Amino acid sequence: VQLQASGGGLVQAGGSLRLSCVASGSIFSINAMGWYRQAPGKERELVAVITSGSGGSTKYADSVKGRITISRDYGKNTVYLQMNSLKPEDTAVYYCKAEVLTTDWRRGDYWGQGTLVTVSS
Repeated sequence: VQLQASGGGLVQAGGSLRLSCVASGSIFSINAMGWYRQAPGKERELVAVITSGSGGSTKYADSVKGRITISRDYGKNTVYLQMNSLKPEDTAVYYCKAEVLTTDWRRGDYWGQGTLVTVSS
């Protein structure tokens, strides 16, 4: 199973970015998908997560509520992170994660390689 994240870049404060993460490989099903971030000198933290099922329930870090929206395309095994009103403190490497059940019935968490988001003031 591989996760490929994309969409990071340099943006001015107040701007927007949309991150994408595609899961591929021996996937039977995916439960939750989420985004985490790690800023320099800090621990990795949860940004947002979305569960499977109709509509999917979502959870956000308090610091991003109202500015960031997570969504997923079940048919494409893809999760998105729409980030608006970006702040310099949003600068970090963003990682996607998927809880996967593989075709040989193994369950595990898989991570993408990370995509850098830099917000200038």
